[in-house]
Amino acid sequence: MAVYLNNAATTWPKPEPVARAVYDFMTRAGANLARGAAAKRDIGTMDMVMSCREKIASLFGGHENADPRYVTFASNVTEALNIVLKGFLKPGMRVLTTSMEHNASMRPLRRLESQGVVVTVLECDPEGILSLEDLRGTLENDRYDMMVLTHASNVCGTVQDLEGIAGVCSGYGLNLVLDSAQTAGILPIDMTALNLAALCFTGHKGLMGPQGIGGVVWRPDFAEETACFVEGGTGSYSHLEFHPDKLPDKFEAGTPNLPGIAGLGSALDWLADEGMDAIRKREHELGQRLLNGLGTLPGLRLAGKRTMDGRLPVIAVNFEGADNGILASELVDRAGIETRPGLHCAPTAHRTLGTFPQGALRLSPGYFNTEADIDVCLGTLAEILKIPAK
Repeated sequence: MAVYLNNAATTWPKPEPVARAVYDFMTRAGANLARGAAAKRDIGTMDMVMSCREKIASLFGGHENADPRYVTFASNVTEALNIVLKGFLKPGMRVLTTSMEHNASMRPLRRLESQGVVVTVLECDPEGILSLEDLRGTLENDRYDMMVLTHASNVCGTVQDLEGIAGVCSGYGLNLVLDSAQTAGILPIDMTALNLAALCFTGHKGLMGPQGIGGVVWRPDFAEETACFVEGGTGSYSHLEFHPDKLPDKFEAGTPNLPGIAGLGSALDWLADEGMDAIRKREHELGQRLLNGLGTLPGLRLAGKRTMDGRLPVIAVNFEGADNGILASELVDRAGIETRPGLHCAPTAHRTLGTFPQGALRLSPGYFNTEADIDVCLGTLAEILKIPAK
């Protein structure tokens, strides 16, 4: 039986109602969105999608009394970030980001930089933390149009001081765009209180939904300033040859992932019933158990924070004399333990943490793991590390 410790890539297993909701939509509902004759199934699809928008808006404290119109569905957080960055930033604009970003932000930013957008990367400390003083000093000296921030590192779990960063950005009138890939469903986020311009999310990690669904929650004025990224059929305003500006249609061309939205809606219900606090507490305990055990192993080099304070249970390690890719393979072969080695689509983060170019072995327990899973992993690592290098 597999021991799954790769929840930073995608949570697994999913809650049982999630798979059932996807199956039920595919087998019993299945009508396209706003592209029918107002039959019962057509209306059912519209209700399901609107209900999911409302749940997302409510979860993240969306603006305008959690108005569901300001929730855009996309395939994942990467597409969501592309929609925001490429729709808003124009040549000559200036954008701030950090050295802990995922390629989901860094690659579109570098593309935009090649087209005339000025990109400034603020260096974080060796634990992955951005200094508020560095941020203030940068904003004192230059004007910026946007900041893009990953809430928590997908490499080492370090959580940024979002409240502090958001406060600084608001004080300078700076649009803050949040990548919540690792924190949505785990840490509370209130868009209104933080004055976020946009929150980009993915459904398949902490939100416990299926792959292939994510999106953006917008601040209304920022949505108006952002151009649509993809144009085409929306099931509305069909007499127009130009894409409509009304939300949610403005950012949603073509048929969305309706089975994914059905699954995400069910996952959000499950999260509400289970409680984010209970999920976070459970994952914190498993992370602490794993950190404690790793500290007893020879040759450990831990990336990022040394304790569970200010971090998620996303733990990146190397061991002296051991290749992290070979370790990952040995863990699978010996005990079916699934992890992720390498650079984790975040080379600048690894440079910050001192783990570039070799990367690290990432261990990320989740809510459905057990203490026994952690102990099996630690025991297997201990066995592997006793073997002399060839």
